[in-house]
Amino acid sequence: MRAAVCRSLGALGSIAVEDVQRPTVGRGQVRVEVAVAGITYMDVLLARGAYQVPLRPPYVPGSEFAGFVTETADDVAGFTVGDLVVGQSGVGAFAEELVTEATNVGRLPAGIPLPVAATMLQSYSTAIYTLTRRSPVVADDRVLVLGAGGGVGLAAINVAHTMGAMVIGAASTEAKRKLALEAGADFVIDTSSEDLKSRARELAGGELSVVVDPVGGALAEQALRSLAFGGRHLVLGFADSIPSVALNWVLLNGRSVIGVEFGAAIARSPGLAWEINREVIDRVARGRLRPTTPATVPLSRVAEAFLRLDERRAAGKVALTVGGRG
Repeated sequence: MRAAVCRSLGALGSIAVEDVQRPTVGRGQVRVEVAVAGITYMDVLLARGAYQVPLRPPYVPGSEFAGFVTETADDVAGFTVGDLVVGQSGVGAFAEELVTEATNVGRLPAGIPLPVAATMLQSYSTAIYTLTRRSPVVADDRVLVLGAGGGVGLAAINVAHTMGAMVIGAASTEAKRKLALEAGADFVIDTSSEDLKSRARELAGGELSVVVDPVGGALAEQALRSLAFGGRHLVLGFADSIPSVALNWVLLNGRSVIGVEFGAAIARSPGLAWEINREVIDRVARGRLRPTTPATVPLSRVAEAFLRLDERRAAGKVALTVGGRG
């Protein structure tokens, strides 16, 4: 079968499609014909060798997918050949076929486009975990979302908006800010030309209560200092760099800095992943959440997709069309 293969960590431009051996189905597993696979920033970090748990190449990247069940192990119940499914596998999704644990897969209702399905679980499950479990947002909250044009940022805006909060999106390009407004942001900030701290305070009327931060870097300091007394700075990741901040800004204003690591939460509570994934699927199917339609590129241009995300040129999500039914 055809699959994208990463043979050297850090060489994103060299990831290419090759012919590889078809995987076999073992106990508890299903085989999925991959129609569309979503590329995430975690995939980029893994291929760069910069993720917390490094992989040893060669390996087939790809953690999000949508497709059709073509085979199940004898001990797997609940799936039949032909079922339309969506899932998360960690690696292996950038291939014509994927064999993964049946627990990594869920049925996909009709009506959700495959490119949307293949790019919604990671971002939206992270956003829902962040804003409903780790640090619940209420309708009175005023929320600033950094990296508002990326997958997690757009999902956080959409989720916070549906919860009744006032939402401010911060992004560096017009295209990303446009997507933030479409996702439900009430206001946007141009981080390339505006002072984030003063503008966020102004838009929130001095009452900014929550920062959602998947970016880090220099913006983290400005965002933290824009919070009102008792505000919460939610740290989701470091798409830019790991910042250093003066803790007196936390102490003197009664602020909280809260780490949000969904992967660690899942490791401690394995059922949490699909509890939230099912919530994502249901809300999208009912139209309560509206993920943006991703840009799509064919699997043959996988290196281009990696570089687009790594260089932060992507506005919104990017999906790879893999099979003929994608």
